[in-house]
Amino acid sequence: MLKKEIEICGKMVPFRSSATIPRLYRAKFKRDIFKDLSKLEKSYKGKTENGEELQIEDLEIFENVAYVMAYHADNSIPANIDDWLDQFEMFSIYEVLPQILELWGQNMITDVQAKKGLAEVSGK
Repeated sequence: MLKKEIEICGKMVPFRSSATIPRLYRAKFKRDIFKDLSKLEKSYKGKTENGEELQIEDLEIFENVAYVMAYHADNSIPANIDDWLDQFEMFSIYEVLPQILELWGQNMITDVQAKKGLAEVSGK
């Protein structure tokens, strides 16, 4: 499990990534976080390189992923994503998204290393 505080509109917001995130995301949004994050990462890289804006669907994926990670870090935040988003002024997705993707990536590395360690211990 990894935690990180990200500043959004002058407010420090905790985010948490762990093996539970895919399950929470699926339960809340009925979608696969791996597919969504892969699509979002490709869109983000393509857009920043070409100077284009992200599509509405990409923004929605970003909001959903950010919300699940924020809720995982602090379940006292509103249970409704719209109420949670409402507390922020407009903010740049381009400032927050790279940090969310980094946190997710660090969690995936930690997950893989843990599985490798278990395989080595069990002799597989």
